[in-house]
Amino acid sequence: MERLTFGEAPRRRRPSLTPMIDVVFLLLVFFMLAARFGLDQTIPLPLAGSSGDWSGPPRLVDIRPDGLTLNGAPVAGDELASALAPLTATPDDTIVLRARDGADVQRLIDVAERLTEAGFSALVLVE
Repeated sequence: MERLTFGEAPRRRRPSLTPMIDVVFLLLVFFMLAARFGLDQTIPLPLAGSSGDWSGPPRLVDIRPDGLTLNGAPVAGDELASALAPLTATPDDTIVLRARDGADVQRLIDVAERLTEAGFSALVLVE
């Protein structure tokens, strides 16, 4: 009995890994661009109960979306440091910051930066 052959058996194709590698690299690039690798900026704010003894008059800065008040009296943003000067004996005296009426975090950070640039170092954030 004679065997009939119709040609060689087809070779099995190995799956190509190139598309999978492309997808992995695209995902890697996406996550590298989307991730935050560090904090842009940090502002050290101690907890309200961890500050030292209170001395001198009250220094409460209410931060509102449309303006600032110091101990209940309206004050302009660029005049805040000069308005706080007579209320503090040293730049290390505690100043209490309180966001009110839906003021956003960026507004709070702007006021804290302005006070830090003016030399005040003990800023406390309360609710």
